[in-house]
Amino acid sequence: MTNQSVTLSAQAAKRINKIVATEAGKQALRISVEGGGCSGFSYKFDLDGAPQDDDIVIERDGARLIIDPVSLVYMEGSEVDFVDNLLGQSFQIKNPNAVASCGCGTSFSV
Repeated sequence: MTNQSVTLSAQAAKRINKIVATEAGKQALRISVEGGGCSGFSYKFDLDGAPQDDDIVIERDGARLIIDPVSLVYMEGSEVDFVDNLLGQSFQIKNPNAVASCGCGTSFSV
């Protein structure tokens, strides 16, 4: 199933393509939302071979992002970006549903 309620930046797509090119059997980045973290929920990033039947797949420039339906509820309207700055390199999620987040950017509350 494809869905464009979550978008993937060009920088994130480029980084996903670079990562999966070096990982045998991996075709996509999977993002899931889990309970926990300093703000209530946290994002989990994994490499995956293929989506499950009910997963949502977002594609851009040949890169694939996989999100399960439960996690999508918390990520509606988000943009997944890749940032490379003085603080380091990381995937960052700009989530309009998050009312608070921690300093590291991987934990949020709704």
